[in-house]
Amino acid sequence: AVLLLNKMITEFRGKIFATNGKRADFDATVEKCREAGGSIATPRNPGENDAILYFVKYFNTYAYLGIKQSLIPGKFQLLNGTPLSYTNWYSNEPSGQGEEECVEMYTDGTWNDKRCNNNRLIVCQF
Repeated sequence: AVLLLNKMITEFRGKIFATNGKRADFDATVEKCREAGGSIATPRNPGENDAILYFVKYFNTYAYLGIKQSLIPGKFQLLNGTPLSYTNWYSNEPSGQGEEECVEMYTDGTWNDKRCNNNRLIVCQF
């Protein structure tokens, strides 16, 4: 199933990231990655962030990450509820004051909180 999804693959310490070059909103990205047998890309360290950034730069477009606002506005966590141990926020982000529940990666690798209904590059991890 992985190969069906993949136009492109990057890898960091055994964690595989893949994209099909298509875009979707946050919920559709989560679903597409699940269908492919993986999950939405979630960087846990600078190396994984760079592996995702490769696609973001290649397609010159932003990607949603597997990070969502917690019940506390402006505080973010992994989709399973785990607190973030690694972050790479752009200067003065997150700035949505609770209105922007999802997180996107910019083309410089930094993160921004964003509404979840934009179309962003689908990047999955396996």
